[in-house]
Amino acid sequence: MQEFLKLEFWNNTVLDYLIFLGSLIVSFVVLLIFKRIILRRLTKWAEKTPTSLDDMLLKSFKKYLLPMCYVGVLYLNMKWLELSEGLSNIINIIVLAAVMVLGAVVVSSILIYLFNKYFEKKQGSVDKLAMRWINTLIKIIVWVGAFLLFLDNLPGVQITTLVAGLGIGGIAIAFALQAILEDIFSFVTIFFDRPFEIDDYIFVDDLSGTVEHIGIKTTRVRSISGEQLIFSNKDLTNSRVRNYKRMQTRRVAFSLGVTYDTPLDKLKEIPELIKQIIDAVEQTEFNRAHFHEFADSSLNFEVVYYVLNQDYAVYMDVQQDINFGIKEAFDARGIEFAFPTQTLYVQK
Repeated sequence: MQEFLKLEFWNNTVLDYLIFLGSLIVSFVVLLIFKRIILRRLTKWAEKTPTSLDDMLLKSFKKYLLPMCYVGVLYLNMKWLELSEGLSNIINIIVLAAVMVLGAVVVSSILIYLFNKYFEKKQGSVDKLAMRWINTLIKIIVWVGAFLLFLDNLPGVQITTLVAGLGIGGIAIAFALQAILEDIFSFVTIFFDRPFEIDDYIFVDDLSGTVEHIGIKTTRVRSISGEQLIFSNKDLTNSRVRNYKRMQTRRVAFSLGVTYDTPLDKLKEIPELIKQIIDAVEQTEFNRAHFHEFADSSLNFEVVYYVLNQDYAVYMDVQQDINFGIKEAFDARGIEFAFPTQTLYVQK
């Protein structure tokens, strides 16, 4: 029996192979026990928690990290055997590639999950296409990093030279795609800074409309007259954008004029009269009303109030009610509105 155990095949005795198999079986049994008992209990515990992060981590562990554990156990147990240098290098490369692939999948999945959860907590909405682009960008960054790390661990590969070459090539590509890259970086700025979102009503210079789509290169806005306005993301980040969706209150200032023959006592009544009219209208807050100036053909009053609603239609309804109220009150008191007139005196 001892002679059989000492028989040698490919630089290893039968005893070495038996030790390898026994150690491998014990390791696999330990992993199975861990999977059947501990993971099952952790799964039940995760189902009771309100958060979904632990569910995602357990799912990733079962799907990706557990196979990595089997690969690692196999690799460590092979240390019992004496392998040739060529075979050992091949096994090392295969194991390293498997670890890098599974690691990149796990890291990218966790980053995408955390990224999506972070923006779910934000108010407003972002185009789903834009989210897919960002998720793809995260995957590209993680996989490029994993590939460079894999090359750095290969014998005989000079990663610094490769990175330098990629840097020079990247600069050349950046110059060739400068306009496209500017729009992409502007999209990243819009996505993270969020100056506007889908369904926001914005003004860009003298153009305005509702945001329909935020893309990688362009943003599409539906104007109030119906046509679609297409802006490059670079133009939007370089422009002064007014976002009316985020306006909490609307300040309204208007003027009205009465004729010069209006008696002084009625002029003094007008500011308080306008205040009462505005206070009677819902969703308004009166600020001031003053006799403003002696104009060419009218005595002008300046009125300022706030509409406590961001909706433009509500503002127009409020202004209409105020105008009706002023007209009704002035007619009842015999106060006449002024309009441009001239008096011509002819001397005989």
